[in-house]
Amino acid sequence: MALGTIGNSEFDRDTAVSPRERDGGRGVYDADLSAGWTIFGAVNGGYLLALLGRALGDALPHPDPFSVTAHYLSASRPGPAVVRTELIRAGRTLSTGQASLVQYAADGTEVERIRVLATHGDLGALSDDVRTTAKPPALPPYEHCLGKDDGQAAAAAPEISGRLDIRLDPATAGWAAGVPSGRGEMRGWFGLEDGRPADALSLLLAVDALPPAAFDLGLNGWVPTIELTTHIRRRPAPGPLRVSLTTRNLAGGFLEEDAEVWDSEDHLVAQSRQLALAPRGA
Repeated sequence: MALGTIGNSEFDRDTAVSPRERDGGRGVYDADLSAGWTIFGAVNGGYLLALLGRALGDALPHPDPFSVTAHYLSASRPGPAVVRTELIRAGRTLSTGQASLVQYAADGTEVERIRVLATHGDLGALSDDVRTTAKPPALPPYEHCLGKDDGQAAAAAPEISGRLDIRLDPATAGWAAGVPSGRGEMRGWFGLEDGRPADALSLLLAVDALPPAAFDLGLNGWVPTIELTTHIRRRPAPGPLRVSLTTRNLAGGFLEEDAEVWDSEDHLVAQSRQLALAPRGA
C-alpha cells in the first residue's frame, strides 16, 4: 500500500470545508460532496460524518470527536453543500456542538440531509489506564482476505470502493457468491487506498465503510442508515485497522448494526451502533 500524506490525500481533499462566516459561537462552511464516496448514487454516511467532524473540529474549542450522534434525514447527493455548526457548551475538557448539512433542490428549496450532535475533546490528553474484556476480531492475515479485485468480494462494488483498501474475511464474504452464513457478521481489514494514516476523522468513516452485516443475513439491496452513534476511544496506532460488524435483531423492517474498530496494537479505537432500514423484501 502506497503511503499518502495527511492533508494531501483524497480523503482530506474531499472532506475539506471552507468557512463562510462566523458569528459568536456559530460557523458556516461550504463543502463539495464528492461522487467518489457514493454507494450507487447516494453519498456514504461515514464520509458525511467525517466531513461534519472536520467542520465541528474547527468550530468547537476542542479538536477531536469523542461521541457523535447523527440522524440521516434524506439521501445526500454529490455536489455543493452547506454545513452550519453551533456551539452548545464549552467546558475545560469537553465541548458540545451540533452541525447540520443542507443541499438545495432544483427549485432552490433547502433540504436538510443530516444533523449531528457531538462532544469533542483532546484524544491526546486521555489516560493510558485501560481495563477491558473486549477482544479484537480474529481475522486471517491481510493477504489471505478478499479485496475489491477478487471476484467474490467485487460482486457488487460501489463507487466508494475505489477509495478504500478493504480486505474481507472470507468467512463473512459468502454473500457475494450467493451463500451468506446467516450469522449477520462482517469482518475485514480497513485502510484508505492512498495509504493515508488513520486518525479520528477516518475512524468516523471506518465504522460505516464495510459492506453491511445485513448482507450476511441474505438480504440484498441498499441499507439506509436512520441513526448512527459513534464513540472514538483513542487515536489509532500506525497500520491497518480491523473492523467487525454484527447484526443480531431484524424486526419491523429495521435492524441494528454494531461496529468495533481495532488498531494494529490491539486497541479498541472506535465503537458504533446504527439503526438502519432493512432492504425491501426482508
